Amino acid sequence: MSSHQSDPLYSLVILRALPDHRDALLAALQRLIEPTRAEPGNQDYVLFESRSESGTFYMREAFDDQAALDTHFATPHFQAFAQGVDALLATPLELLFLDRRSE
Repeated sequence: MSSHQSDPLYSLVILRALPDHRDALLAALQRLIEPTRAEPGNQDYVLFESRSESGTFYMREAFDDQAALDTHFATPHFQAFAQGVDALLATPLELLFLDRRSE
């Protein structure tokens, strides 16, 4: 584990695609990965898809702190994603903040 003075801000985002929108949602999420990983303050940004529920995606995220996450939300790549994502989702996205309990 890295030696930060405070724990990073961990989150898990759950996104469920509308029927027939899985590929579009996947592509939109994949476009976020490289620019987000290049942001100052980003520690982790990994996309997963459920094996049992195709079209249900999980983005595991860690940022240095709330300021880094707020900066992420303001980036052009995230803003472009946010403007179009609702049309692809079967339910509103879920953003869960997590406390780390193991190494």
